[in-house]
Amino acid sequence: MLRHNRHLLALFAAGLLITALAVLSLWQGIGPHGETGDGKTQEGVTPGFLDVAQDAGIRFRMTFLRGEQGEQFKINLYDHGCGVAVADFDRDGFDDVYFLNQLGPNALYRNRGDGTFVDVTRKAGVSLEDRVCVGATFADFDNDGFPDLYVTSTRGGNVLFRNMGDGTFKDVTKPAGLTLVGHSQTAVFFDFDNDGWLDLFVTNTAKWTTQDFVAAGKYYTGVVDIYDLARSPKEYNVLYRNNRDGTFSDVTERAGMKGRGWGGDVAVFDYDEDGQMDLLVTSMFGRSQLYRNNGNGTFSDVTMKALGPTSFGSIGAKVFDFNNDGRLDLCIVDMHSDMWAPDDAKRQAIRPHEKVRYRHLNGALDNFDPERFRAREQDAADLFQIRYNEVIFGNTLFKNLGNGRFVEVGEQAGLETFWPWGIATGDFDNDGHEDVFLPSGMGFPYFYWENKLLMNQGDGRFVDRAGREGIEPPRLGPFLAEKIGGKDAARSSRCAAVADFRTVGRLDIVTNNFNDMPYYFRNQFPKNDYIAFRLTGTRSNRDAIGALVLLRIGKEIMLRQVQGAGGYLSQSSRILHCGLGTGRTIDRVEIRWPSGCRQMIDQPAINQLHSIIEPKTPSA
Repeated sequence: MLRHNRHLLALFAAGLLITALAVLSLWQGIGPHGETGDGKTQEGVTPGFLDVAQDAGIRFRMTFLRGEQGEQFKINLYDHGCGVAVADFDRDGFDDVYFLNQLGPNALYRNRGDGTFVDVTRKAGVSLEDRVCVGATFADFDNDGFPDLYVTSTRGGNVLFRNMGDGTFKDVTKPAGLTLVGHSQTAVFFDFDNDGWLDLFVTNTAKWTTQDFVAAGKYYTGVVDIYDLARSPKEYNVLYRNNRDGTFSDVTERAGMKGRGWGGDVAVFDYDEDGQMDLLVTSMFGRSQLYRNNGNGTFSDVTMKALGPTSFGSIGAKVFDFNNDGRLDLCIVDMHSDMWAPDDAKRQAIRPHEKVRYRHLNGALDNFDPERFRAREQDAADLFQIRYNEVIFGNTLFKNLGNGRFVEVGEQAGLETFWPWGIATGDFDNDGHEDVFLPSGMGFPYFYWENKLLMNQGDGRFVDRAGREGIEPPRLGPFLAEKIGGKDAARSSRCAAVADFRTVGRLDIVTNNFNDMPYYFRNQFPKNDYIAFRLTGTRSNRDAIGALVLLRIGKEIMLRQVQGAGGYLSQSSRILHCGLGTGRTIDRVEIRWPSGCRQMIDQPAINQLHSIIEPKTPSA
């Protein structure tokens, strides 16, 4: 029986509310790691990143729904914000950026080629200001060479835009058979049947909105508290097969891909290396699901066999080779398990314990009030039907051992953090090891919490360098210029994408922030060597989504995969980037195309982008 103490459980679910004043002392002039806020550290060393969003011409602002957030804060998924997607939509060789919005138009920014941008939303016809938008992904679904665009929404109807090749897009949702209306999150294109055409997978959550429609904001009101949210009727994921004629067919039931409800993010990869693309789907309230592609149009849930317990309140997921062993590892970040913070312990309950992973959802509370911990934990177990043997309360990193086997090493790797939403990866300092960026924080009415830049040390460990490398504190300060309800409103990020926007061999980061302007972190790390690849499929899907590039450097193997959307409401560049450090040469590059074709390139030139077209023959 649930204890009907809404006050306590609301605190559990929405996080710890501390006044901004309590944290402001951290940010008066000098940040937590010795930054001065002017782009340099106290030692005068230029950091690795500098936020240049406004200077680069990015004027977009994600606007929240004041009836749901702000002074009217409710515990529902409107606080998850909106996404960001990167692609070269006009095929001029430079990646562009698309930001999504809740209230007001989305924004498509064309890259001028020098890392500055111009707003082309109106001309392109992709503003969609008549609905609450959530996530987006670019993909060439019709193999005509131009990236098309799919957008998810909250009860406004998802949309498929066909790229017309002249800078404009056409809404082809109805003729394509994709008229899904629900509480959608991530959409990802991938070729599940290896026929050379991209299929579509869409995650959905639950019916957490009411029938009360607010015409002025063009949205349905959301539920108010954690009880109503948890009890919302579940919605299920949808898998569409590409019919190769501009239309799609719903094959969810036959494929066994409905899932368990509360779907969030998707990571697509061939976890067992059998030539078929598999899917990892995160769950906001329960275990994630790893689905094995059986190769016959069906999928099987192999989570416990392959991974074991997974993050309980997971939001974002990403696959990348963190240890350069030539296998794709899996990282899942857990936002909702961080809602345990006891209200009476204030900040001391978080900062010293940020890296601690507890065995119970309210584990930290046991340090301060064991009796209340037991009561809260029982409430949580009842409300979310927690199966403790299937979940981990915190971020997880699954190291790929080969043959479809993984071991969880998140704590040892130093990847446990507080309040992470999404995840983006890339070798930001070009030292040969992929790093991790975690957009984090809750925003108003909660205290400020930093984004994380977890730099890969090359020995299986990650160390946060957000302060030292210019990510923190925010260039314009940790709080918005305008107050909400007379109180300071903390900034917070929801998702992030990575791309070499200036084609200079260094990866930049762009975020979409909650009720705020984006960050565009321009990479200014010292120059190291790199190599990059732009792949085009012929027998495989034209976007080459799912293709693998293996770099062999002596006994070391670097692995990169062409990915669609992923990381939570985000899509990074499809161009594969590999940092090399200095003084290294590549012995051989092997490209494994989704069609099964394997292509070898001996001693490719470094410090340049290679455009590779899939051979017509199975091997080359």
